Parts: sequence; structure tokens; C-alpha cells
Amino acid sequence: MSWHRPLGTLSHGENAVELTPDAAGWEYAGLRVVLLHAGGEATFDTGEHEAFVLPLSGGCAVEVDGERFELAGRDSVFTRVTDFAYVPRDARVRLSTKDGVEVALPTARCERRLTPRYGPAEDVPVEVRGAGNATRQVTNFGVPGVWDHADRLIACELITPDGNWSSYPPHKHDHTCDVVNEEVYYFRIAGRDQVTPSREGFGLHRTYTDDGEVDEDVVVRDGDVFLIPRGYHGPCVAAPGYPMYYLNVLAGPGDERSMAFCDDPAHTWVRDTWPGQRLDPRCPVTTAGGRVG
Repeated sequence: MSWHRPLGTLSHGENAVELTPDAAGWEYAGLRVVLLHAGGEATFDTGEHEAFVLPLSGGCAVEVDGERFELAGRDSVFTRVTDFAYVPRDARVRLSTKDGVEVALPTARCERRLTPRYGPAEDVPVEVRGAGNATRQVTNFGVPGVWDHADRLIACELITPDGNWSSYPPHKHDHTCDVVNEEVYYFRIAGRDQVTPSREGFGLHRTYTDDGEVDEDVVVRDGDVFLIPRGYHGPCVAAPGYPMYYLNVLAGPGDERSMAFCDDPAHTWVRDTWPGQRLDPRCPVTTAGGRVG
């Protein structure tokens, strides 16, 4: 069975993506992607899941527990680092938009109920990782040590310039490592203008296990999802001409949130070559101030 979920296979009603832990066949991580047209609104209950509210394009207001957060958002995931909000479990959340919005809701089944909170774009660290043709941008908005106001939920964004490789060397977060995490990859692929998501472009993604039970090399296009319950994942390769974005959602059973991983020992040596290589000058691609790469 493939863990690849092409665009449309997880859609339901107003949700371009609706992935619950139960639907994924695991315990914790989930994702919704909601499209609201100009003047639209949506109300939902978080139940036993905490969530981030992350605009992909456009902006929105978030109302929860008597608080209201105005998210300025962005034109595209390839144009700017966005502000976001955290909403707790057991809450009713109302989203509304003046001009229209596409918003991602990474989720995690959790135990503790925390308070809602706003995350300013200006406080989000942007990391340039790798080197040479493995240079990529990591936008660490919801990771441990940067955003600790979450029970189990971890999330970050990556932008891979066209022609580059990311999620490399291949790594895993499963029961054979110190930290176990379920992980979701949600892909957006820019078209010829480098900023507008389009199904014209494509990228490649690989996931495999030591025992050979899983060995997937798939073409991913804009809006696709890949589930990773176990095994090594990487590389993600952006085809020449088409920059790649993906949202990583992670959650697991550990007492503390962690993004610890284990490299495939056959390829971990590649990390040692990076200090001798130049960084791709196209990275970082974006900051809270806009496009820079």
C-alpha cells in the first residue's frame, strides 16, 4: 500500500485536505487544509486535538476562547514567512476572511489543554540548512525550542529551490530511534513564476525501510500529501524550474516534543562534506519581510 496521497484523495467538503490520525492509521498527527472564499467563514471544534492555524495564501481572523487573532498571512508560501496562531484541544474555533484564504491546520491528538496564542512572523527563525545543491530553507515556526507552547504538536516549513535536494541525508523518527514521531509531508510546487503554486511542476520524494517492506519513489505535485509512519524519508527533489515547499507535521508518544532523528548510516557521511561547499545564494528564499532569494 502506498503512503502517497495525491491531490483530491483526502478532500472532503470545504477541506482540500482532511487527514485525521484514524484515517492515517496511527495515533497522533493530522492535517486539514481549508479554502475560504472572500467573506467566508468556518467554525469547527478541535476535540482532542491541538492545532496551528497557518495561512498558506491570504489572511484570516481566528476566534477562540473569547480571543481574536488577526493573521495577515501572505500571497503564497513562496513569498513570505507568515504569522500564525495556536489553538488548544476542546475548543470551538471560528475562522473568517475578508478577501479569501487557504489555511493549513496541522494537528496533534494530545492530553493537555493549553491557552490560545498568537505567533508573529517576525519572531519565526529562518534557517539555511545543507550546502551546495542540498541547500534549503527551514522555517522553524512550531518546533521545540522555538515554540514550546504545545503539548505534542510539532510543525515547520521547508522551501527547496528548483533543482535542489532536501530531507537529505535520508533519516527516520521511528521505534528504532530514541524518538518516535509520525510525520506528514504536505507539498506545494511553484509554477514558472517561482511563486504561484501550480500542478504544472513536480518534484520527487523517497521513503523506504531497512527490511525492504516499504520502497517508494514517487512524483509529487502541488497539493499532494505523503504519510510517514516509519522508515527513512528523503530526498525530496525539486525539479529544475519548479521550487518545492512542504509543511512537515510531526507528533508522537514521547513525554517531551522532539525532532530527533536517525540518518541512514549509508549516507550520513554527506553531512561532513557541507562545510567545504558554498551555500546556494537563493536561500533564504523568504523572511517575514518578503522574498529575498
